[in-house]
Amino acid sequence: MQTDDIRRRIKACRLCADRFRQTETAHAPRPVAWFGGTARILIAGQAPGLRVHESGKPFTDRSGDRLREWMGVDAETFYDTSRIAILPMAFCFPGYNAAGSDLPPPKLCATTWRDAVLEQLGIIDLKLLIGGYAQSWHLDDAPNGVTETVRRWHDFLPGALPLPHPSWRNTGWLKKNPWFEDELLPVLRARVAEALA
Repeated sequence: MQTDDIRRRIKACRLCADRFRQTETAHAPRPVAWFGGTARILIAGQAPGLRVHESGKPFTDRSGDRLREWMGVDAETFYDTSRIAILPMAFCFPGYNAAGSDLPPPKLCATTWRDAVLEQLGIIDLKLLIGGYAQSWHLDDAPNGVTETVRRWHDFLPGALPLPHPSWRNTGWLKKNPWFEDELLPVLRARVAEALA
């Protein structure tokens, strides 16, 4: 299967339509597939949020601003699918529960599409693993919990870096863990620059 073909098939996917209709948002699927066959960096996150669902473009929110700042790249580079693939654990916004919290990414998405997309991507120099779902999938020996996994970031170099979600809701986490900005971010920016060179 070619990259364009699999991207078209993902965008047409409606496997979770019934599940999404039963959420508080009662929305239709809108898969956001953002990858090309020559990308050297993989950003593996959780699932699109509501703003991404509406825009059809990943990280079109304040989280995206923060992630680009962490990586040291501009928007043009970030959205260049020949250089960076954005492959969340689920391609669609999973919806909100009754309390207004994000629902987890449906496992069906990853089990249906992930291996086929990763095969199309070929050699990836750097995987940025954002949040627990992506870290559990991609790291064989990830400890329990995002904080402990990110704290052990040295163990996963040079090919992967676990990250917390860049959401502004995590500002408190960043203040409690200053080592993230002091120690990990300079390495992240250097590895991103190397992979894009």
